[in-house]
Amino acid sequence: MSSHSRIGTHRTSQTSGLAIAGLVCGIVGIFFLPIILGPLAIVFGAVALRQNGSVMAKWGIGLGVVDIVLMVVMLVIAANNGGSLTWHIG
Repeated sequence: MSSHSRIGTHRTSQTSGLAIAGLVCGIVGIFFLPIILGPLAIVFGAVALRQNGSVMAKWGIGLGVVDIVLMVVMLVIAANNGGSLTWHIG
């Protein structure tokens, strides 16, 4: 029989489903529908941050902000180009 106990040494990480949802919305929002997924990432991340303060929630909030900033930049570029956004490579 072992003389030492492992009770209390194992730390479980509890990741909120809202934190995961915020992170996924933030990542997907970079490529698709940033005007919708950006605010969702911020809301999900903020709620998850209040619940357990996970790092994943902070990343979701950050990526949500990046989504919104990129969308605003793209709208400004499109407005300055006569309403179209085209890429010329080469």
